[in-house]
Amino acid sequence: MAQLVAAPADGKLGIMSVIRPATAADVPTILRMIHELAHYEKEPDAVRNTPEMLHAALFGPEPRVFATMAENGAGDVQGFALWFLNYSTWEGVHGIYLEDLYVSPDARGEGHGKALLQHLAGEAVAKGYARVEWSVLDWNEPSINFYRSLGAAPMDGWSTFRLTGEPLAQFGATVSGSQLDGAARA
Repeated sequence: MAQLVAAPADGKLGIMSVIRPATAADVPTILRMIHELAHYEKEPDAVRNTPEMLHAALFGPEPRVFATMAENGAGDVQGFALWFLNYSTWEGVHGIYLEDLYVSPDARGEGHGKALLQHLAGEAVAKGYARVEWSVLDWNEPSINFYRSLGAAPMDGWSTFRLTGEPLAQFGATVSGSQLDGAARA
């Protein structure tokens, strides 16, 4: 179901965002925007995702990743949010982890990013989730300032860790797949 949101960042009237769930037809657009985001984040060659992989993640039998689209009034996609559920052991409820928020450069400042985040916040509130959280590169001052303007705050004292590539393969090789089968279904 599409949601009409009037949330222009510049306060101008007339610029509207239509927020809706992604459909399979959006996969090429989302993947193009993922590549644009990777270029902006100075990692243009890091994207390994394919249309088939993204389609399976978003629309497979048991999707655990979701995408929400922002369109302008003419129906042109201006941005997307790709997200999934996480869980707070302290709060005892789910939250939303925002993996990617992207708005096309020529549409920034029109309220599409704010509308996407407002939609996710509304989803969290409606479902009783504890939070919406995400990461931002420390050099990305425009995004940091935007997030602060919405009332979001950095989690001071926390560092993000990641196991990937060869270190993940080596460390993970010590566990047999059968030990993970039950955990993967959880």
